[in-house]
Parts: sequence; C-alpha cells; structure tokens
Amino acid sequence: MNLFFLKTPINIALDALLRHKLRAVLTVLGITVGITAVIVVLSAGRAIEDFIVGQVTMFGTDYIEVEVKVPSTEHVSSENAASMAQGVTITTLKEKDADELKKIANVSDVYSGQTGQAVFSYKEQNKVTLIFGVTSSFDAIDSGEVDRGRFFTDAEDKSLARVVVLGSNLKKKLFGEDDAIGKQIKIGKQSYRVIGVMKERGSAGIFSFDDIAFLPLRTMQKLILGIDYVQFIFVQLKDTALTEVTVDDITLRMRELHKIDDPKKDDFAAMSAAEGLALLGTITGAIKILLFALASISLVVGGVGIMNVMYVAVAERTFEIGLRKAIGAKSHDILNQFLAEAVGITFFGGLAGTILGTIISFLISVIANSLGFAWKFHLSFQYIILAVGVSVLVGLISGVYPARAASRLEPIVALKKE
Repeated sequence: MNLFFLKTPINIALDALLRHKLRAVLTVLGITVGITAVIVVLSAGRAIEDFIVGQVTMFGTDYIEVEVKVPSTEHVSSENAASMAQGVTITTLKEKDADELKKIANVSDVYSGQTGQAVFSYKEQNKVTLIFGVTSSFDAIDSGEVDRGRFFTDAEDKSLARVVVLGSNLKKKLFGEDDAIGKQIKIGKQSYRVIGVMKERGSAGIFSFDDIAFLPLRTMQKLILGIDYVQFIFVQLKDTALTEVTVDDITLRMRELHKIDDPKKDDFAAMSAAEGLALLGTITGAIKILLFALASISLVVGGVGIMNVMYVAVAERTFEIGLRKAIGAKSHDILNQFLAEAVGITFFGGLAGTILGTIISFLISVIANSLGFAWKFHLSFQYIILAVGVSVLVGLISGVYPARAASRLEPIVALKKE
C-alpha cells in the first residue's frame, strides 16, 4: 500500500472525527477508562511484587511468625480477611504465649508485637505515624540498628515507661536536622521522651521502617490502646533445617496453651518465611489476575462501544461511501478510512488513559508514602508502549467489521440511500 492511498483515508477519517466531536469524545472515554485501569494494574503489580521480595529480604528466613486468626477459617482466606475487616478482634494471643514458645528446643529468641497508629507532634509538626509496640528483645532479633541514642530496655517495658525510638525519616519530619535525643514529643495527648533514632533502613515492600516509631509493648498496650493482647509473636530459629518440625512444635504448644482440641478452632496461625512467601505470591497473583480481568472488561466494553459507533457512522455516511466509490475509490480505500477512524479514537483514548493512569498511580504512591508505606511508583517505557499498543489493537478489532461492511457497499445501492 503506497503512502498516497494511505494518506487520503487518514485525512478523511480525521475530518470525520472532527465533525462529530461529542461522539468521538464519548467513545474515547470508554477506551481511556480501560487503559487507565491497565496502567494502574501494571504499576500496582510491580509494587506488590516489591512488597513480597521486600518481606523476605528484610526479615530473612530464620523465623516463624505466629499471628491471630479467626477460628474455623484458614489463615490466608477471604473469610478470615473479611472477618478482620468487619471488626472481629482476636484477643487470645498473649505475651505469656511468647514466653512459653521460647522454651521450645529450636527457638533462639522471641519478641511480641502490636501495631497501631497515632498522631506524633513536636512544636508545629503533626504526623500520623505507624507504631510498632514490641518487647525489648526486638532489638537483639531484628536486623535494624540504632543510629543515635539507644533502644528501650525490658525494665522500661515492664514499668510502662513513656519512651520512644523514631525511624530515621520520621525523626527528620519532626525535628529536621536538630538532635532529637532527650526531647519530649506528644503521642496523642501524652508526652514521650525520645531515647533513640534508628539507622536508615529502607522498606520491606510497601512497608517503610524509616517512617515508623517503636514503643515498649506494655506502654502501647496500656497507655495508648487499652488492651492486654498482642497481634503477633516473632520466633527466631536456631536451625532453619528444622523449620517444619518447629512449626509443628509451636502449633501443638499453642493448642495446649489455648486449650484447643479441634484444629478447626485454632485462633492462631504459625507460618514460616517460606510458607509466607508462597502464600503471598499466591494472593498477589490472584489479585493481579482479578485486576487484569476488570481492566479487560473495561477494554471490551470500550471496544463494543467503538464497534457500535462505527456501524452508526457507516449507516449515516452510506451516500458518502457510494459517492467516493463512484468517482474511483477502491474498497480498500473505504476499509482504510473506517479503520483509521476506529484506530484514531482508540489511539487518543490510549494516550489519555496512559496519562490518567500515570497520574493516578503516582498519587497512590504519594498517599501511601505519606501514610508510612514504601509504595514505589513504577512506570516504564514498556508500559506506555503496551498500553498504546493494546488500545490500537482494540481499535483494529472493533473497527474491522464495520469497515468491511462499508467497503463492500455497492456504489449504486449506496447512492440510492440519500
């Protein structure tokens, strides 16, 4: 096909789109929504993958985590997640459970923990902050290190001391370049003394250790949350070769402690690093498939809309088609014209969707980071090419049947339609 015969249909197609601006804009919106969804899904998918890898690399593989779960549900299941989301609180996991688990042969050390949020204030600075309430053994087990000052002691934990250790980035947000050690800050309405600042550590997937604060567990339980239970127990192993055996030992011991004789009634779940990675991979894979399915539905709907619009355009311009063919236009010229219109609509929709999807993905990362989560913004040139390529493909598929119908019209029959 030479450039002359390609140029004419494209020019005619552009003129037709400009003459029906409202119709073109409304049709473009359908593709824009679908491509926006594709871009957001691709960006979120990469962020989720970073989260999985980050979880493993940050904590290592020499641990087992014991978490609460709703009885009669699987730990990683929609039923358990839905129950938790609806406000079901499991209060049976206690710090004394951690003390008992420490007695198991292959257990090196343990720490208990509870998470929460509060407003941290210093002078004019107010920051909503994620809090880790942990026992003092966290300092010995976890790979994080104190940069300035110190971590809190077991005695401070037991005495409900109002002391706090800040993540490196949180310290900068509150104090800037000033020294924070010994300063008093407000957590909610209570005053706490800063005793330490952690070294810069980065993120574990979407979770940033540099933006959180550490409090003694009992201080957080009694003075901030008003509870006496914990959310998780972190168990460090002596020998990772015995991980599966140790998971079984922990499970049996926890059932003894909680007086559980039916495994279906377990109110806890013991999970190794390898099991956690496999389950996270399964969950995130399912989430990405679901998101892609939703994005695909948007594209299909947009494609059907384009097909309907193009059929209407063919019906409205039957006389024009007959006139063009009567003065020498070939069937392939008519075919190219209507294909160019369909592809033009989806091309501009793809560009608009790429821009909108990029903005939304960036805003998601900004909001997540402002809440203390290290959600990385991902946008590569391959994503842009894929998005625009998909939109053009949708245009070709949606436009080919109306274009073929237009190209097959007989000039005499078409001219009689006027």
